[in-house]
Amino acid sequence: MPEHARCPSGATPVVHAEPGLEVAEIFRRYLPSMRDKHVLGPVEDRIARDVMACRTAVLGGHLEVCTSCGFQRPAYNSCRNRHCPKCQALRGARWVEQRLDRILPVQYFHVVFTLPGDLRELARRNRALVFDLLLKSAAGALLTLARDPKWFGASAQLGVTTVLHTWARDLHFHPHAHCIVTGGGLAPDGKTWVAAPPDFLLPVHVLGALFRGKFLAGLERLRARGLLADDLDDRAARRRRARLYDQSWVVYAKRPFGGAEQVYRYLGRYTHRVAISNARLISVDDRAVVFRTRGQDTATLDPVDFIRRFLDHRLPRGFVKIRHGGLLAPTNVNGRLASAKAALAGGDRRGAGAATVDTVGLVPKIADLPWTDLLLALTGVDLKECPVCHTRAVVRVPLTTECRGPPVGALPN
Repeated sequence: MPEHARCPSGATPVVHAEPGLEVAEIFRRYLPSMRDKHVLGPVEDRIARDVMACRTAVLGGHLEVCTSCGFQRPAYNSCRNRHCPKCQALRGARWVEQRLDRILPVQYFHVVFTLPGDLRELARRNRALVFDLLLKSAAGALLTLARDPKWFGASAQLGVTTVLHTWARDLHFHPHAHCIVTGGGLAPDGKTWVAAPPDFLLPVHVLGALFRGKFLAGLERLRARGLLADDLDDRAARRRRARLYDQSWVVYAKRPFGGAEQVYRYLGRYTHRVAISNARLISVDDRAVVFRTRGQDTATLDPVDFIRRFLDHRLPRGFVKIRHGGLLAPTNVNGRLASAKAALAGGDRRGAGAATVDTVGLVPKIADLPWTDLLLALTGVDLKECPVCHTRAVVRVPLTTECRGPPVGALPN
């Protein structure tokens, strides 16, 4: 085999060969119109460029060659931008498998904390600060209430995973935090498991009030330090705070039907992606982008408005949108989490619901596999198997210039 394989005989160099509709194609067609109406910041510009270049000749790649039958095809590199609908799937899969490896044999709950609409514009202008406060306030409300013996009969340290979402199904800006929470926690003695009542974690009205108090107190501290970008003067800010204290903040909680594994797999679809997947697109033309929202429902947006809403969900550079607290905090994984497993394995449990638990089988240790083997284990897709002769004889070789094709000319400046 030569060092640089040639393109397949008679083949046309491929620039973009992904089947079906793609968010990237919407950007290629309508980003110039978007730029005519809106100014893109540097983060938005980078997202747009990466999404359009992903898995095209712009980023280079390699040639997949079957050493058995001679089949060849180019494969282009991913952009690895966490906003790209085509990237991060395997990172998300690894995350899910790692989380499943830490599941305790207890019931789990899915709790969602939502910011009121009055705070959305403030969140847009102060993304890192407000998103951080949202995640800390949600986890803090759960951990604080569980430490009060009033609720479980004894003080308990929960295990909490929080994931930031900023979008509704129609792509409106809608910041909220998804939390996966253990149904009970480890007692202060570090040896006893304190179980939550069956099918009940904590009262949502109390959670909502505590979440509201923690968030607004944190917001006031940020404002007092002059860190918030906000057009309101002190008097208007006090009125807003009073109005927000008078509102009931939305907290939704339920025991997941299929246990913690179901919720982790559900969230795994979104933890390493943003806003919308290509699979939800139905049709695209100069007048409208139509995409699925929930079930058979759809939403229709002008292409420029679609791009604007997509970019509205940009994350601050370096922002950590997935966090673990309580028993699942990184500092507790090898300590208190291990103690909780030992307490549960030994049957040292206290409180109602101790006998009503979800059991989870052993999780295969596949998270650390090479990405090609991980893809095979999770999806059954074997990239080493030739699609023509079906032998596992596909190897990778560098792309030649003629096989790369021309640069993607549709990328706007």
